[in-house]
Amino acid sequence: MTSLLIADDHPLFRAALRLAANDSLPGCEIREAADLAGALQLLSGAPDIDLVLLDLHMPGSQGLSGLAALRGQHPGVAVLVVSAHDEPRIVRRVLDHGAAGFIPKSASPVEIGEAIRSVLDCGTWLPPDLAEAVATLPADPADTDLASRLARLTEQQSRVLALLAEGLLNKQIADRLAIQERTVKAHVTAIFEKLKVRNRTQAGMLLKSLELGEPARIA
Repeated sequence: MTSLLIADDHPLFRAALRLAANDSLPGCEIREAADLAGALQLLSGAPDIDLVLLDLHMPGSQGLSGLAALRGQHPGVAVLVVSAHDEPRIVRRVLDHGAAGFIPKSASPVEIGEAIRSVLDCGTWLPPDLAEAVATLPADPADTDLASRLARLTEQQSRVLALLAEGLLNKQIADRLAIQERTVKAHVTAIFEKLKVRNRTQAGMLLKSLELGEPARIA
């Protein structure tokens, strides 16, 4: 059975996505999360999830940081970004950071269904009116370099990095992840080496570059 996770803090959008998914894939299993922490927790407890429909702006995730966390901690799960941020340059960045496609929040249920089916068939999907514009944009070297560095982290190192970015100390990270503090220290050293940074501040600044301004809310 196909299993989807809808991660969006807006109940009406979650309901619309659920309806479109059910129409497109009758009988599919759908889980929901209203924040990034809830999405990551569901993914950790449900390795059978095939696809995440991810909002870029919700508690715990502002911009591309949530996408980076999902791709880092659960690299085997496909991600379709769903956002009101539908500028071609933003969509280009979304793809460069590992999303399999992009659905604008103005998309019709038919388009949402097409996107879901396409990605589950190991394809990619962009709305026709955006695909051509995005195709003409070159990838930003800074984005591709950061995506490459983040991809070098193990799943556990990605979890440690996310907690570092929250300002947690090594002991707090160890308690949160139920591992030894010396293990956290080893992960931190590896993270700094793979990201080519010297300290927590620089690592945090890298993640800061993934933030985007708030999109205009759809009434």
